This record gives sequence, C-alpha cells and structure tokens, in this order.
Amino acid sequence: MSEELTGNVLVAQSGGPTSVINASLAGVITEALNHECIEEIYGGLNGIEGILREELVDLAAEPQKTIRGLRYTPASALGTCRFKLRREADFQRVLQVFQAHNIRYFFYIGGNDSQDTADQISKFAARAGWEMRVIGIPKTVDNDLVVTDHSPGYGSVIKHIATTVRELSLDALAMGQHDTVHILEVMGRNAGWIAAGATLAKRRDHPNDPPHLIYLPEVPFEPNKFLDDVAGVLKKEPFCFIVVGEGLVDEDGNYIATSSRSNDSFGHSQLGGAGDYLKSLIDQHANGIKTRSARLGHTQRAAATGASETDMNEAFMAGQAAVKAAIGGITDKMITLLRGDTDNYTCETGLADLSEVANGVKQLPRNWINEDGVSLNYQFTKYALPLIQGEVEVPRENGVPAFIRLSKVRVDKALPAHTFD
Repeated sequence: MSEELTGNVLVAQSGGPTSVINASLAGVITEALNHECIEEIYGGLNGIEGILREELVDLAAEPQKTIRGLRYTPASALGTCRFKLRREADFQRVLQVFQAHNIRYFFYIGGNDSQDTADQISKFAARAGWEMRVIGIPKTVDNDLVVTDHSPGYGSVIKHIATTVRELSLDALAMGQHDTVHILEVMGRNAGWIAAGATLAKRRDHPNDPPHLIYLPEVPFEPNKFLDDVAGVLKKEPFCFIVVGEGLVDEDGNYIATSSRSNDSFGHSQLGGAGDYLKSLIDQHANGIKTRSARLGHTQRAAATGASETDMNEAFMAGQAAVKAAIGGITDKMITLLRGDTDNYTCETGLADLSEVANGVKQLPRNWINEDGVSLNYQFTKYALPLIQGEVEVPRENGVPAFIRLSKVRVDKALPAHTFD
C-alpha cells in the first residue's frame, strides 16, 4: 500500500447530467470526511472550466443534510461543462490551480470525454513532478462506457423510458382509433442502450405489447423496411408504438437527423429529429395513417422522482470507491461496476485504466438484438432488469419534490484570472 498523501480533494462533474450523478458526489464527500490525510474537500464549479477560472467551493462546509440530499437530487449540483483541454496554457493553468490549493486528490465524474480529460491532466501533472492521484468516476445515461458492466445513470433513464412507454401506450389504446402510429425519440448518440431499455415496458409473456418497433444505432436504417415494419404491425394491432434512438444511422453510417450543423467542443454532432424524420416518411408514403411524434429530450436524464434505487446506490458506491482507491495509492484509473452472480444480482466496484476508457464506445451486443432488427431478446432483459429495481424516496414540499441546492461557499482565489481563447 502506497503512502497516504496529505492535502486537499477536488471533485468536479462534466458532460450531460443524470438523475444520480449527485449520488456519486455525495459518495466522494462522505468518504473523504473519514480520512485524516484529507484536509479540505473542494468542488470545481462547471467542470474543468470552473477549475481554469479557479472557481472552487468548500464542500466540507455544506450541512450533512445537504450532502444526504444530493443522493436524490438530479442534475449536476456543481454545474457541468463540455470543454476540451487543448492548449498547453490550459494544462499549465490547471496544474497551477492544483498547486495553489494543494490538491492531491482529483476526482472527475463524467463520461468518455471526461475520462480522457482526467487522463491527460494526470499525465501532465506527473511530467511536471506534482504528486497527486486522479480517479475517474463513471457517469452516462448512454451506458456506452467501455470496460464497466454498466454506468451510473443508465438504470434510472431506462426505468423512466419503460414507464413512459407504458403510460403513452395506454393513452394510445384509450383513444380507440385504428391505424395510428406513435413515435417516441430517446437519447443515445452512438449506442442503442437507452432505446433498448424501452422493451422493459412489455409485460411478462406478452411479446406483442408496445413498443412494437425499436430502432437502434447499431442497425442501419432502411426506409422501405421501416414502412413495411409499420404496415405489418398495423395489420395485427390497433396502433403502432415506435421507439427510436436519436443516433440512428443510414447504411452509410450517417446520422439520419441532426438538430443543427454545429458540433460541441469534442466534435460531436448535435443530434435530434430522428422521430420527426420517421413521421415524415409515414406521412409521405402511407395514406390514411395518423402519426404522432414525441421527443423526451432532457426530461429523461432529469427524472429523479422515478429513479432506480439500485442505480442511486451504485452511483454513491462508485464515489466512495474512488476515494478509497486514491487513499490506497491508486491513480490513473476509473471506477467500474462489476456484476456478480447472474442469477442473484450483485454489484461491486473495480478499476480500469483511464487511457483504456477514454473516447471508447461500448455498443449494444448484436446478438441481443433479434434478427428482425427492431426487437430485443431475453439476454438484454436479463441484463437490464436488475438495474431498474427499487424506488428512490424524494421528500416533497407542497406536493412537489424538495431537491437540495449547494450553498457553494467560495474558496478564496490565489491566482490571476485565466485567459480563454
């Protein structure tokens, strides 16, 4: 076991939030308070951008009630960003902030790109001779992080998707109209994990329950086949319920819909509109069919009132494990979730190299998708069902959720302002 480092903790959040990302933050704070070698616990506002601006807050100053409340509060309590470190001056600035505040433990909660950022920062600090330990904590509703069995945030989002499908399907059935098509667009850039989760809406032993068709990024989209799929469902059912992932691609690998021509700082296209595209195909080529298209957008990742208790507990556990690993001398790793007994679900944490995780994409296994390309088999259901179990108790005030907010007591700045390009 390596010698403990005496100094301060800095934790930050990055990328798209989830309904349980703050549970990981709570895990970090809770565990950090148990170790004498940790003197102060700081949070970086708005991810790496806040660190560049030296915008740090004192998390140890927060009441314990607030820390506990993070477990059921959605979105990123510290704020988030999508910012890629590119300039040498930016890396130098990050290191200067670490040194000015004696940061010896850095925890970055985020997805693929965030793990890449953590990896680069750790390597830069090592080259500069600054001794510290860097651990990534996984987070993504997309469930596309490699190495880990699943990612905190995924169980809650598919629980919300499956619930929404059941609710909307009953609404469609109640209307009593035949030849109607209902399309629900969900998140999922390059992998169909979220869209696949909609299949959990099906009742046991009722394979014809909605959703009738699920379109995934892993299966190239063919317009003619799509129209035949819809016609086939409507021959047997009064309505057709479709779930489509926003990252649906054609046979050439191009996204079938993007919300704009702009990319984020990591070069990712801004997606959106797959559901409307499918609706337009039906409107153009199928007469007499009434079509509705809905897009959940950010609601699916913020739905904490319907979050999975299993997901929340594992997110908290990942935060705790990150601190324990760093105190024990480990660095340059990301916490992973490891599935135990396949018959009686258990989960424990492991470790993976940051460099192995960074920028990789874990796609839905092709053998979990049926030959028709629009439905999932029992292997996916067996994988996903344990992740949505249990309900999170969210306190309420006047009938609405009483989420917490950090007081964000600022840490005094020690450096001149940073210049951004």
